Amino acid sequence: MTQTALGPVEVLPPYVDQQLVERLGIEITHCEPDLVVGTMPVAGNRQPIGLLHGGANAVLAETLGSLAAWVHAGAHRIIVGQELSCTHHAAARSGKVTGSCRPLHLGTHTATYEIVISDEQDRRTCTARLTCAIPAVRRRKAR
Repeated sequence: MTQTALGPVEVLPPYVDQQLVERLGIEITHCEPDLVVGTMPVAGNRQPIGLLHGGANAVLAETLGSLAAWVHAGAHRIIVGQELSCTHHAAARSGKVTGSCRPLHLGTHTATYEIVISDEQDRRTCTARLTCAIPAVRRRKAR
């Protein structure tokens, strides 16, 4: 199933079938100003030895943080990830992980978030920090 929106953000028509969140199985379960939550399955997102790939954690973190920045700034804005860091604490081996994103700084030109990713046993597997740039308002267009 293709998504025409991700949280508050319209997916531009030429890119509806090209969303990484769909390929990774990310689902947004909560999208409010102070908390954005999403899940991602381990299956299909593994590294060669069977653990959840750290890059998949990064995609989940950037997705949640970017949505939070859009909720903060407005869906009509263009939000871009500026800096992402991920610390992997424990390996997720099965089931799904849940990411919870909360704001650390909400400014007019940047917003910074902490994203905590946990496994189904509520064990923290990754902590990420994302800073998003919030450029001046300009029109989004498909290329």
